[in-house]
Amino acid sequence: MNEPEGLRFRRLNRPQIITDELQEPQYKGTSTYSGKVFRVILVTLGGCLILPLLVVFFLLESPIHPELLSLSEPPLMSGCYEPNFKLREAQRLFEDQLVGPESIANFGDLIYTGTADGKIVKIEGKSITVIARLGKPPCDGSREQEPSCGRPLGIRVGPNGTLFVADAYLGLFKVNPVTGEVTNLVSAGQMVGGRRLSFVNDLDVTQDGRKVYFTDSSSRWQRRDYLHLIMEATADGRVLEYDTETKEVTVLMENLRFANGIQLFPDEESVLVAETTMARIRRVHVSGLNKGGMDTFVDNLPGFPDNIRRSSSGGYWVAMSAVRPNPGFSMLDFLAQKPWIKKLIFKVDDMTCDSIWYYMICCKTISLLSIYMEVNFNPPKD
Repeated sequence: MNEPEGLRFRRLNRPQIITDELQEPQYKGTSTYSGKVFRVILVTLGGCLILPLLVVFFLLESPIHPELLSLSEPPLMSGCYEPNFKLREAQRLFEDQLVGPESIANFGDLIYTGTADGKIVKIEGKSITVIARLGKPPCDGSREQEPSCGRPLGIRVGPNGTLFVADAYLGLFKVNPVTGEVTNLVSAGQMVGGRRLSFVNDLDVTQDGRKVYFTDSSSRWQRRDYLHLIMEATADGRVLEYDTETKEVTVLMENLRFANGIQLFPDEESVLVAETTMARIRRVHVSGLNKGGMDTFVDNLPGFPDNIRRSSSGGYWVAMSAVRPNPGFSMLDFLAQKPWIKKLIFKVDDMTCDSIWYYMICCKTISLLSIYMEVNFNPPKD
């Protein structure tokens, strides 16, 4: 054996010193495993999040088809529009005893209103009495039961104390406040002027009780879908006339964007109509020389108008469903010229319930995947 071979032999048999550094491969393997688990879970989670967005953007059909609106910049909140706190000083009556009263009408010391569960009630002093029910029970005021239970909105007192009621789903009614007798004058759902009555809203009655003027907010959307109507901003609202003698229904004005509250002028030759989506009040001429015409009574209101009622001082009370603050931010004004955002909002809303189940399944899948990898790929420990 020569020297080089002997040296090589001694190197091969040289004893090794065991140190902590020999544990490095074990830690390295564990680290690689953890990174693999993390990457798989991250990819799975990313897929769960991205897939619904792709479905929303490219595949899901939006339930609304919004139009581009042109609203003026809201008026400054100054002068007569200066914010105040007067309504905070108002006394709350029958709180938690009435569910969703929309409109009120008074006859002497009596007050009448309709509730969200389809009742017509009389308020006398401190007592509340149900005098009629327009729909069919059972009714709890829920959104699902509205079409069958009815949803009384506008209410007026006609000649001899007779009540006239506009129900969003059931139509126009005459109610005897003494006997509770209910008479259906115009049924919602019927075709008038080639379009269906789908959202009967408010009404007013002439002093002699001959004519009833009422609004149909939309022929496409019902009351429970009013947000769809506001966002879509379709011009399918109308003002109609019902003749109590001939029983005929006539369309007086159409192409309004969310025709809402209505109020007769003192001379009864025209009516004021709240065009909610456009933040304005229109004047529709229903008789006289200008019959069939329409003009703008008040434009660019500081809010979106709802009901209109005459005041004792000669003016009008206008309830605002939402304010357009300036300075400030108004969501509806912001979205007016961005129909694509409106579509996206309702696409997401339309798939919300399905998304909850989808994400629950995703989370369960990630959990099971983690357990599977833990059992099958985790390196054995000493």
